[in-house]
Amino acid sequence: MLSYKDMEKEQLEQVLTELKTTYDKYKAQSLDLNMARGKPSCDQMDMTQSLLFEALEDTSLVASDGSDCRNYGGLAGLPEMREVFAEMLEIDADYIMAQGNSSLELMFNVIGYSMFNPRPGASVPWCEIKDRKFLCPVPGYDRHFAVTEHFDFELIMVPMNENGPDMDEVERLCAADDSIKGIWCVPKYSNPDGFVFSEETTRRLATMKAASDFLIMWDNTYCVHHLYDQPSKQGHLADIMAFCKEAGHPDRVFEFASTSKITFANAGVGAIAGSQTNLDWYVNNLKYQTIGPNKISQLYQVRLINKAGGIKEIMKSHASVLRPKFELVLQLLQEELGELNIADWYPPLGGYFISVNLLPGTAKQVVAMCREAGVVLTGAGATFPYGKDPQDSNIRIAPSYPSISELEQAIRVFCTCAKIAAVEKYLAG
Repeated sequence: MLSYKDMEKEQLEQVLTELKTTYDKYKAQSLDLNMARGKPSCDQMDMTQSLLFEALEDTSLVASDGSDCRNYGGLAGLPEMREVFAEMLEIDADYIMAQGNSSLELMFNVIGYSMFNPRPGASVPWCEIKDRKFLCPVPGYDRHFAVTEHFDFELIMVPMNENGPDMDEVERLCAADDSIKGIWCVPKYSNPDGFVFSEETTRRLATMKAASDFLIMWDNTYCVHHLYDQPSKQGHLADIMAFCKEAGHPDRVFEFASTSKITFANAGVGAIAGSQTNLDWYVNNLKYQTIGPNKISQLYQVRLINKAGGIKEIMKSHASVLRPKFELVLQLLQEELGELNIADWYPPLGGYFISVNLLPGTAKQVVAMCREAGVVLTGAGATFPYGKDPQDSNIRIAPSYPSISELEQAIRVFCTCAKIAAVEKYLAG
């Protein structure tokens, strides 16, 4: 098949007529499909719900250290919950705190605390830094960008590649400007591309010249979210905390994770990890906010995971649901768009998203057309700071929530809209 850019005007006009007929048929079906967010499917949560019911048969509310989970205290979280995160993150449990249900809340806390109480390495709180800035690898996670935007940081885009953020650009920016206070990172199966940071990228982040209070917000939320069981088909991530310590910057990084996409999306446990100095600073702020986390929830999270046979086994169960969906999307993208040269994408080995780059100037049109046909996608521009994609080309696809049949319908609608937008762009010259 000829790519659209190689077609004559008459051929493009004929193709457009056929595509619009297909599109009108989709619209007539009154579809109601949603791929806007990376939500676990009902099948996944039904699985963990059955495990929860098994875990609830054990009515003891005493933790492994003998503490009564019904009462106050235990600001760092239950020892057994911290051990679960230690296995996930491959770091010592002594450097981990298990908290409430949202790791995003912990990230918000770190930035918020830093605004008013100098974090390690800082001489003043960040609220006193005029023209403060934060680096945002793009495309990236909209909720990350929103946190720093909320605190009036200038958000500076840094392009992503298959090894992580463009480190030449990161190093250049940070070496020249101490008002750059940090960088957002989803280092394993990045949102939305699915990239895994290379060891070189991880080491360069740890060792580069930057402000004394520069902070790497290392959101390792997909640390165990592999699509495949074979180690050769899994992403492998270097230890950023160890690299920072070796480089003489032990307080440069906070690491985050959660069980939200392991147990229940709105009832998981979030974790924060860092150097002892970082954790002491965090606790000195947190102690005014809470007496302790929900230890009963943490206790049953651990028991649920143990009922599944441990983290690796429960994640295999999730992968068995997710893998066919990701493979279907990649198959359909290749089948529908692969020979047309109007889109590119990366085949992730884990995580929750597939990132598609369309012809520049067409993403908003495609999202709008999909919505009109009954398919809701993440808004065009959402993967960039301030919701503005300079190329208007990136669209994040979230395959996890729909059923297989719904997903096939949604992707075919998406591909039809992408084709229409591309043909119209070529016809417009």
